Amino acid sequence: MPEQHERELVRLNRALRTLSAGNRALLRMADEQALLHEMCRVIVDTGGYAAASVAYAEHDETQRLRWMAGAGIDIALLEPHLYTWADTPEGRNLVGDCVRSDQAIVGKHIDDPQYALPFADMRAMLLQQGFASFTAFPLHIEGQVVGVLGIAAAEADAFDEAEVKLLGELADDLAYGVANLRTHIQKLEAQATIARLAYFDALTGLPNRTQLVEVLEAAIASAKRQRHSLALLQLEVGHFREINKVLGYRAGDELLQLLGRRLSAEIQADEILARVGEAEFALLLPNGGADYAEQVAQRLLAMLREPVEVAKLTLDPRVAIGIALFPGHADDAESLLRRANVAMHQANLASGGYAIYAGGQEQEHMRRLALMGDLHRAVREHELRLFCQPKVDIASRRVCGAEALVRWQHPQHGSVRTAEFIQLAEEAGTITPLTNWMLEAAFSQIYAWHEAGLDWPLAINLSGHDLYDPRLTERIRGLFATWGIAPELIQFELTESALMANPAAGLETLIHLKQLGVKLFIDDYGTGYSSLSYLQKLPVDGVKIDQSFVMPMVVNGNSATIVSSTIELGHNLGLTVVAEGVESAAIWHRLVALKCDVAQGYLISMPMPAAQCQAWNSTWSQNGLAPA
Repeated sequence: MPEQHERELVRLNRALRTLSAGNRALLRMADEQALLHEMCRVIVDTGGYAAASVAYAEHDETQRLRWMAGAGIDIALLEPHLYTWADTPEGRNLVGDCVRSDQAIVGKHIDDPQYALPFADMRAMLLQQGFASFTAFPLHIEGQVVGVLGIAAAEADAFDEAEVKLLGELADDLAYGVANLRTHIQKLEAQATIARLAYFDALTGLPNRTQLVEVLEAAIASAKRQRHSLALLQLEVGHFREINKVLGYRAGDELLQLLGRRLSAEIQADEILARVGEAEFALLLPNGGADYAEQVAQRLLAMLREPVEVAKLTLDPRVAIGIALFPGHADDAESLLRRANVAMHQANLASGGYAIYAGGQEQEHMRRLALMGDLHRAVREHELRLFCQPKVDIASRRVCGAEALVRWQHPQHGSVRTAEFIQLAEEAGTITPLTNWMLEAAFSQIYAWHEAGLDWPLAINLSGHDLYDPRLTERIRGLFATWGIAPELIQFELTESALMANPAAGLETLIHLKQLGVKLFIDDYGTGYSSLSYLQKLPVDGVKIDQSFVMPMVVNGNSATIVSSTIELGHNLGLTVVAEGVESAAIWHRLVALKCDVAQGYLISMPMPAAQCQAWNSTWSQNGLAPA
C-alpha cells in the first residue's frame, strides 16, 4: 500500500507540473499552431509523459481527424492514414470515441482489443516505443468538441482519478487558449477591415475621399515648400443614375469597377486615383500645371470613349472632367476639390469633355469673408437657434437623450449650412464664442427640461479648437455651478480627427472633462484614423458609428460588416455604441439584431427646435415607443 500511495503521489506531482507549465505556455504563445506544439512538448518534457498529441475534428461530411501537433511521437507517421471520428469501424478508436461521446477516454491499454487501433501496424509501433496506456480529453470551444488532446504513459496503471482531473483542467485550458487566440485574430481582422474601409472604397478598391484629402493636403504642403504647381482632375460618369435605374445597381457597380481599372492602368506611379463620389473619381497630378493636366484629360477621355460591356450590353460611357490647379485656383485640399467639381460640371457644356476651373473664386472669397463677419454678429445678436435630435435606447425604445445642434438663420441669406459656418468659425477664430453660446444654450435648455420633468441628457459637440482651449473645463465647471444640474445630464461628442490632431493635449482635456462626471463619446467613428489601441487609452463612454456606414448597411455587405464589427469591438471595450443615420425600419431591425445600444436618425426624428422636444416626446410615448 505505501508503494501504491507513493506512485499515486508521483503521478499527481507530474500532473501538477504539467498543468503549471501548460498555463505558462498559454501566456507566452501568440500563434495557435505554436501553442499546440508547445503544449505537447510541455506534457512530455516537463510532465514526463511518454507522448502527447492534438487532433482536430472536422465537422463536415468527412468527419475527419487531422493531427495538428505531437511530442514523443512523430505525427508524420500518423498522417498517411485516414482517421475519422464517424461512427464506423474506422472511427471506433480512442480519439474518435472521445469526440463522439464528448467524454474523456481514460487509461485505456494500448493492447486492449476493445479499443483496437484502426490500422494493424499501429499497435506494434506504439508498444515498441514503450507506450502502455492512453487517455484522450475532448477540447471544447463554444460548446462544440473541436478536437482531442491525447496523452500516452509508459505505465499500464497510469491516469488515476486525481491525475485525470488535473489533466482535464489542462485540456480545458488549452481549448480556452485556442479560442482566445482565434478571437484575437478575429478582432485584428475586424480592426484591419475598419481601417481599410475608412481609407479605401469598398467597391473599386481605390483610395476614398478621406484618403485623397490627406494625400492632397500633404502634396499641397510639399508644393508650397518646393514652389511648384500641381493639378487635380475630377471625373464624373454621365447618366449613371439612369444606368442604375434601367440596368440595376449591380450593373452600375460593374461599370464603376471596370472604369476604375481602366483609369488605374493609365496613370503614372506618383499619381493618385481615388473614388470620391457615387460616380465620381479624382486624379491627383502632384507635379504638373495646366498644360500637363490638359494632356492627361485628353488621354483619359480618348481611352474612356472605348465602349464597355456591362450586363451583356455595350455601353458608351460619357465622362466629364474638371481641372483645378494649385496655387492658381486654391491653396487647400477642400477648396481645390470643390473647384475641380465646379469645373467638372462646367465640362458638361464645354467642348472636348473637360474644362479648367474659371471664375467665381473672387465672389466665393468675398462671400466667405462676409459670412465670417456676420458670424460675429450672429453670436452677439442672438441669430443662432438651438435644435435637438433625439436618441433612443434600442432595447427599451425609450428616449435616452438628444444631440444639441446649432442653426443660423441669416437675415439676408436665409439658412446657412451648419458645416459651412462652423468651418468659417474655425478659420476666423470665432469658434470659441460659438462654443460658449452652445454651452450656455444647452445648460439653459437642460434646466428648463428638468423643471418641466424631462430629464434628457444633452450631447454637445466640441471642435478640435475647443479641446485645446485651456479655459474650457473651468467654463463648464462654472456652468454646472450656475445652473445646478446633474453631471449625467451633460454629454460631449468629439470627432476622431479632432482628437488625433494633437493626441496628448486631447487626452489631457478629456481627463479633465471626465473628472466633472460627464459622459464622453467619439463622434463619426470609422471615418477618422485613430487606432483601437489609442481608443483604449481614452476615458470615453461610447462611440457613434458614422452614418456613412449605417445608412447603406442593409444593402451593402461591407458597411454591414463594419457596423457589426464596431458594435462588437465597442462592447468588448465596455463602450456604449450609438448608430447615426437610422433612416429606415430595415436599419432599425438590423441594429436590434446586432444588439446596438442607441439609435439616432430621421426614422426617430429630424432635428427640431429645442422648444418642440416636449411635445414630440409626448407623441412618441403615445405611439407605443416604436418607430414607424
